[in-house]
Amino acid sequence: MEQRTGKRIAIVGAGPGGVSAAIALRKAGYDVKLFEQNAEPKALGGAVLLSVPVLAVLRNYGIDVVNNFGLKTRVQFRNPKGEVRVDLPFNRNVERAMGIEGWHYGILRSSAYGKMLEALNVLDPEVVTPGHRFSSYEERGNEIIVKFDNGEEIATDLLIGADGIRSRVSEQALGPLNLFHVGLRVWLAWCEDIEELPKDIGALHHGRDVQASYFPMKHEGKPGFEWWIVEKSSADTPSPANPEQHVRQLLAPFSYPMNLFADRTDFSRQMFRWEVYNRPSLSTWSSGRVICLGDAVHPVSPYAAYGMGMAIEDGYFLARALGQTDLSDRASVESAFAAFEAERVAYCNHQVEFARKLGNIFHRMPKPLAWLRDQVFDRTRILQSMVEKDYLADAERMSLALRELHV
Repeated sequence: MEQRTGKRIAIVGAGPGGVSAAIALRKAGYDVKLFEQNAEPKALGGAVLLSVPVLAVLRNYGIDVVNNFGLKTRVQFRNPKGEVRVDLPFNRNVERAMGIEGWHYGILRSSAYGKMLEALNVLDPEVVTPGHRFSSYEERGNEIIVKFDNGEEIATDLLIGADGIRSRVSEQALGPLNLFHVGLRVWLAWCEDIEELPKDIGALHHGRDVQASYFPMKHEGKPGFEWWIVEKSSADTPSPANPEQHVRQLLAPFSYPMNLFADRTDFSRQMFRWEVYNRPSLSTWSSGRVICLGDAVHPVSPYAAYGMGMAIEDGYFLARALGQTDLSDRASVESAFAAFEAERVAYCNHQVEFARKLGNIFHRMPKPLAWLRDQVFDRTRILQSMVEKDYLADAERMSLALRELHV
C-alpha cells in the first residue's frame, strides 16, 4: 500500500483497541499500518460483556451484531444466597436510538475479536504486520521514526500506542507506568451450555470478600457461559498448587447455580488466572505526534466489565476526532488529540475508578464493616443507586450523543 505523507498512521498493538482504531482510520481514508509483536494477532481471556454503544461501533464497522453474535444479558448483583441487590435496567431511549435491545451482550472474546479482524481484512488484508515488537520512536520534524526490536524502522505521521497495560509506547511518551496491584485476583473460566439455566440473566454474587459470578454468552455461534471468581490477592501472593481445588473451595458458600459451573469446565484449557493491575489515572494520553488508547492508558479491573469495550470505543472516537486532518500539520493533529481526550479521558478515568471503588468495597473491608455493608445492601437501594449513577448514567448519555450511530 502506498504511504502518503500527511495520511500515514502506525499503530502498535493489534488487540481490540488497535484493531478498532485501524478499522475506523482506514474507513476514514488514512494509510494505516498495524504492528503486532506476536506471530499472529490473537485475543486473550474468556468471554466478555459488550454494551450497546460498543455494539453500535462494531455495526458501523460492518459486523453483524444482531444475528448470532452474542446473547442479550440482564445483569444483577446478588448476595451469596442468590437474593437480588441490583438489577441493571435497560434504557428504552438508548434501545430505540441504537436499534439494539438491552444493554449487555455476552460473547467469547476470541469470537468478537475474530469478527473485528475479518472486518479489517475486508478493508485492507495487508494492514497487519506481525512479529514486530516496538522498541522506541523518534520525532523528526513533521514525522516520527518508529523502531522495532528486529532492527526495522518506519516513518509515519502519527503513532498510536495500543500495546496493552505494559505499553512501551505509553512509557516513552507519557512517563513511568507506575503499575500497582489492586489487591484482586480473578479466576476466569467458560463452559459449554447448561440447558437448565436461562440465557438472558447474568449474576454477580458477593460474599464477605469473594465474588462468584456468571453470564451467558456465545462462542462460535453456540451458547455457553462465562463464569469467574474474584478474591483478595497481592503482587507476592503465590498461586495455589491445585487451582481447581482452590476454586471449588471458593465456590462452596454460594447458592445455586454457581455449584454447576466447575463440573462443566475443563480447568486445563477453559480457566486462567489474572492478577489485576491498574495505573494511576492520567490527565492526558498524548505527547506530540503520539497518542495512546485502551489498556495502555486506562487498564480496568473486572468490576467494570468494560476493558475491551472501552478500547473499541477509543479507536472509533479517535478516528472521529481526526476526521480528515492533514497529519503533516502539527497544530491540526494536536487540536484533534485535544478533542479526542476531551471526550474520553475523564469518561474512562471515571469508569476505571468506580470499578476500583467497587473492588475495595467488596473485597477489602474488615469483617465487622463487611457485615454492616451486607446488611445495608440487602435492605436498601443504595447499591442500585450507586451502579445506576456511577456506571450507567455516563454511558447512556454517551450513547444518546452518538447520533451518527443511531438508526
